[in-house]
Amino acid sequence: MRPRPVLCATASALSALALLSACGGGSGSTATSSGDKPLVGVDYPRSDTDFWNAYIKYTPEYAKRLGLSLRTTNSQNDVAKLAANVQTLILQGAKGIAAAPQSTFAIAPILAQLQAAKIPVVTIDTRPDTGKVYMVVRADNRAYGEKACKYLGTKLGGKGKVVMLQGDLSSINSRDRTEGFNACMKADYPDIKVFAEATNWDGDVAAQRLQTDLTAHPDIKGIYMQASFALSGTLHVLRQQGLLVGPRDPKHVFVVSNDGIPRELRNISSGTIDATVSQPVDLYAKYALYYLKAAIDGKTFKPGRTDHGSTIVRVRDGLLEDQLSAPLVTADGGTYGGVPSLKSTDPSLWGNSLG
Repeated sequence: MRPRPVLCATASALSALALLSACGGGSGSTATSSGDKPLVGVDYPRSDTDFWNAYIKYTPEYAKRLGLSLRTTNSQNDVAKLAANVQTLILQGAKGIAAAPQSTFAIAPILAQLQAAKIPVVTIDTRPDTGKVYMVVRADNRAYGEKACKYLGTKLGGKGKVVMLQGDLSSINSRDRTEGFNACMKADYPDIKVFAEATNWDGDVAAQRLQTDLTAHPDIKGIYMQASFALSGTLHVLRQQGLLVGPRDPKHVFVVSNDGIPRELRNISSGTIDATVSQPVDLYAKYALYYLKAAIDGKTFKPGRTDHGSTIVRVRDGLLEDQLSAPLVTADGGTYGGVPSLKSTDPSLWGNSLG
């Protein structure tokens, strides 16, 4: 992604947002919904994946449970659209805004405008590279990469070749997952060769690059997908290559995904893929709204253990992150490289509650 055009594209929307703040329209005090429930705004980053569609499903459910009125927008993975959506939510009277910016370097001007308007912000799944928010709600993404590394390293006996299908390196999530995976491989499995492929979270690009790697290196025995966006394309390529076989077959290529969507869990149970890391999308929705309500109520938080089994860490001055649990999921629920896992049929996994 090229940063200069992206930032230019946001200029008009951000100028309008600045004007709105200067005129006092950004105070969030203009409206609540019927019954005087606090009005919050949530921007959905996209609706073209099972993971984000699950988030869209959970959000209104938790808003109702927490006694919040809700307005939603969808920025479709476009930071300029996100800026415009934020302006819309402010005009509607939102007292707090939750968003999941997919490009984490480009969100800073939007955050600065919201801070000036005294509107608290919670980011979900990603955290901004710069700027302040009330709370970041995500899991430890470096641990995602480490868990995938431990699983593949164990299954490959510490030797061989693997492909890592990255997301977009403008995203803190892709960078964290990449760094965690690479650091673990270097420290624990130095005899495994890693082919890293940036894909911009695009399934077609991921499939093309996997195809190229398998053609050049037919002895590749492992694949780490940084999100389930690459699942369909990866299975298609393996099928074409005659490699989509069960885990007992010598030709089997071990596949680790990252999301915990229902299809992944079914594929693990059937032996089509081998593992995933289950991102707690239900808890992302719940605690995004929980922290918005807390911000509106004037509450503050400090680093340390929470009452919901997670840990709040200070990422930098003015930025706290609630790191929720994200378990490794396998067919047998075994321990791999010291990392315990849950069985793919475990009822506690959100992916099993959606069917």
